[in-house]
Amino acid sequence: MQWSPFEHIEPYLCHVVTKNIIGRPSTFHRIESVKRPFLISGPCSAESPEQLMETAKQLQSKNVQLLRAGVWKPRTRPNGFEGRGIEALNWLVEVRQETGLPVATEVANKQHVEACLAKGIDAVWIGARTAVSPFAVQEVADALRGSEVPVFVKNPIHADLSLWMGAIERVKQATLGPVWAIHRGFSRYGQHEYRNAPMWEIAIALQMAMPELKIICDPSHIAGRRDLLQPVAQKAMDLGMHGLMIESHPNPNEALSDAGQQVTPDRLEEIMQSLTIRNTIAEPLHRKNLDALRLRMDSIDEQVIELLTARMNLAREIGRYKGEHGMTILQMERWKEVFDTRGGWAASAGLGPEFIESFLEQVHKESIRVQTEEMAQKK
Repeated sequence: MQWSPFEHIEPYLCHVVTKNIIGRPSTFHRIESVKRPFLISGPCSAESPEQLMETAKQLQSKNVQLLRAGVWKPRTRPNGFEGRGIEALNWLVEVRQETGLPVATEVANKQHVEACLAKGIDAVWIGARTAVSPFAVQEVADALRGSEVPVFVKNPIHADLSLWMGAIERVKQATLGPVWAIHRGFSRYGQHEYRNAPMWEIAIALQMAMPELKIICDPSHIAGRRDLLQPVAQKAMDLGMHGLMIESHPNPNEALSDAGQQVTPDRLEEIMQSLTIRNTIAEPLHRKNLDALRLRMDSIDEQVIELLTARMNLAREIGRYKGEHGMTILQMERWKEVFDTRGGWAASAGLGPEFIESFLEQVHKESIRVQTEEMAQKK
């Protein structure tokens, strides 16, 4: 199924203005009903009224459900462009009035939240640098308490599933509106193909822990380069994520922040049209065929567990022998032999080197643990 900007999308915007519990008009009341892929787009930063309005007008026909723009920009180092501040909230309001697009921006403290609520901003997100601090997240959550404003929570900059879940839980406990997660990858040291490590397994673990939570992907911050946006976006769709946040700017190369990862609205449309959107729920016939294959996989998994158990029992015997004969647990020559030979076997079988290296390291770690445990009992 190919994504089309002209495909009918179930209405997501409640045009009948209601009042939330703190009295601010809530115009973004049915966000949960939007079909995949939910698309958030707009510039990294709101640079000027003209730039923001031009972006919004170009995005009007691109099936964007929510216009994003950073008003306060938390930069890693000082003296960079840090946003236009409260003044830019007025620009967002003007854009919404002119185009009808709901608008969103990032909040990092109580003052940001209060300013957004006062201006009637439709949705907010908590950034990766804020999500690392439970104190900061709690401050934002308390400021949002009782509000129906939808909140998107980005993953923390470092790979900590519990920290991400905690941030989401703090917001959910305080607010009345939808709370979604945004997967934007994780920081790492050095130069790599992607700006941030995708570490898809963490987003998958989050979905398993919170099955009702909707997760969208931010390919812009994962990729860090506009030429890598499409494959990251496709991967997110293949994993069943609910939508995408992709930065768009009418003149990306002239952007005041993150120029390399922004695309024009036309290029955004091309990326979205290129995506294959697969069903997240299998039809009965497919489910039957998949169940048959999964039964075979279950049987193999059971055998793998039995073999690993047998291996660890042997590791205990080896640990007992080493303890009785005054030998150290770690025998580097043996470990190198295991690592090299098993790696060769795996390569011959067509298994990926990174996978088998990680697997062997985990098996070795557990072997050391059980041998240490066995030696301790002999003292």
